[in-house]
Amino acid sequence: MTNRLVGKILATLIVIGLGGATVYTVTPQKSLNQILTQSHDGDTLIVNGGYYLGPVIIDKSVVLLGMNSPVIDGQNKGSVVKLKAPNIVFEGFKIINSGDRLDEENSGIEVLQKNIVVKNNLLEGVLFGIYLRKANHARITDNLIIGKPLPRPRRGDLIRVWYSDSVFIKNNTLKHGRDVVLWFSNGLKLKYNRISNGRYGIHFMYCDDAEIFGNILTHNSVGAFLMYSRRLRFKKNFVAYNRNGSGFGIGIKDVDDPIISGNMFVDNKIGIYIDNSPREIDSKSTIVDNVFAYNDFGVGLLPSVRRNI
Repeated sequence: MTNRLVGKILATLIVIGLGGATVYTVTPQKSLNQILTQSHDGDTLIVNGGYYLGPVIIDKSVVLLGMNSPVIDGQNKGSVVKLKAPNIVFEGFKIINSGDRLDEENSGIEVLQKNIVVKNNLLEGVLFGIYLRKANHARITDNLIIGKPLPRPRRGDLIRVWYSDSVFIKNNTLKHGRDVVLWFSNGLKLKYNRISNGRYGIHFMYCDDAEIFGNILTHNSVGAFLMYSRRLRFKKNFVAYNRNGSGFGIGIKDVDDPIISGNMFVDNKIGIYIDNSPREIDSKSTIVDNVFAYNDFGVGLLPSVRRNI
């Protein structure tokens, strides 16, 4: 992040009413956790490029802006950054080396409160990438997340959303993880993300009224698996080369009233696989205006499937 851009951001903060807050400048010679202890809600920390040791725990509603990609190193133990207060902005960092314990769900960034922005960060060598728990109205945008070099069953989810409504996930690039998994969360929006070389690129379970638009899902076992949900809108995505394992472009299981439209399904084993969808007798599935090219099978429907248009 350049000095000019930081100046613009600070000017914006003053305009929106944070001019009375303190602005700290953090260098590698200072402890980031110590400065966080001194700060108060509404303060801004400008963190200069360099190397900082994790874990970093942020429990105040502050803005952290990384300038010249400061590195926070988790030293291969536990989670690297925890965001534990609402209204945090966390932007411009390089997060590396979380722990590798699946039972502890070691993560690059844990988002644990509402209205948090995580933007324009690089996460590399992390088990789970960005993990949201009860983090309504979070915005996860413009991040690059690369998982630990582990066999696919040993990897974590590069984005996991759990009991977090109205989350916006846009323009992220995710590589070499397990899934982007979304559980028990409503009103989600996933737009223009690029997800590759995982297990299930996108994995919905028990989520209603989500929009999945303009994503690129390639070289996964399954491009997207939509399960146990209602009114999912899967539109204008590019779903291709998903041939590991089952090789579905997308799978639809026990989903009511989905709309699958305007997508391209290219060179998958099965473009769309449908199992017991829709569930409810008064529901339907709408599949319209998609392109199917070079798949082994365009659409696979199990014998009990009804009410697909």
